Amino acid sequence: MKKWLWTSLCVVVLAAAVAVVLGCTTSDEHMTKKDGVYIVNTTKLGADVQGYNGPTPLNIYIKDNKIQKVEALPNEETPGFFQRVQNELLGKWNGMDVKKAATAEIDAVTGATYSSNAVKENVKIGVKYYQKHKK
Repeated sequence: MKKWLWTSLCVVVLAAAVAVVLGCTTSDEHMTKKDGVYIVNTTKLGADVQGYNGPTPLNIYIKDNKIQKVEALPNEETPGFFQRVQNELLGKWNGMDVKKAATAEIDAVTGATYSSNAVKENVKIGVKYYQKHKK
């Protein structure tokens, strides 16, 4: 009888611990939340969005409905051109409200139009996902 009681108590404590951990973070296949910052990963969300040499996945960091930063993930774009996209384009969303980012018309980087357009589309896809699924 004591062993059954002890096992039941351990199960209850473990379930409570799991509930606390899940209450502190939100996670799904496309978006995680840590310390109040949502991170939207467009790897699968934007898999069909093509740059010059393939997909251009991003992590989009959002806090209080404002984009903190947009981070490029590994891709097959031409490094020299994509470096210009990283330097000249990714920061344009920093501090932008997600509602504005969902429809913002941002100029492409000259000479890296395909990569720029793919990044811009991935940001829109990621922001729309955030708006629909944030908790």
